[in-house]
Amino acid sequence: MTAVDISRPRLQEAELKAVKAVHTLAWFTIEAAVVYVLYAGIRGRSDRRAAIAGTVVFAETAVFAGNGFHCPLTAVAQRLGDSHGPVTDIYLPKWFAHNLPAIHVPLIMLAVAVHWRNLRRQYRSGAGDTPKRVSRASSHVVPGEEGVGVTRVTGETNS
Repeated sequence: MTAVDISRPRLQEAELKAVKAVHTLAWFTIEAAVVYVLYAGIRGRSDRRAAIAGTVVFAETAVFAGNGFHCPLTAVAQRLGDSHGPVTDIYLPKWFAHNLPAIHVPLIMLAVAVHWRNLRRQYRSGAGDTPKRVSRASSHVVPGEEGVGVTRVTGETNS
């Protein structure tokens, strides 16, 4: 055996470990977004941060569905020599990795349901209207105690 023959398996093993690490980090990030979307929805916070986290979850779901309901990184790991089946290329307990879709899908559906409820409530109460911004020109400085200025907003708004 030459030095090249010996080093190729080591390189392939290192690449496989890197793919598994990246996949696990991506999984953790996406699941954190799912948890945040659920938390925000339960707390009634259907805001910009929840929308960003929801977009991350939606994008991951679209990539997963677009790849025939298989993670694209699983195929990469298998090409690098991982002989296991789908989703086992990540550093998670095997039972958990195997059941990810069964765990993930109901959580996404619950998140969609609570945010749908929140947005309907906001719309019905009129809170869903576009907020008006307070103009900087509509605030003025009012002298406070001992010469310290206090900014007060006059309530004038710009549309």
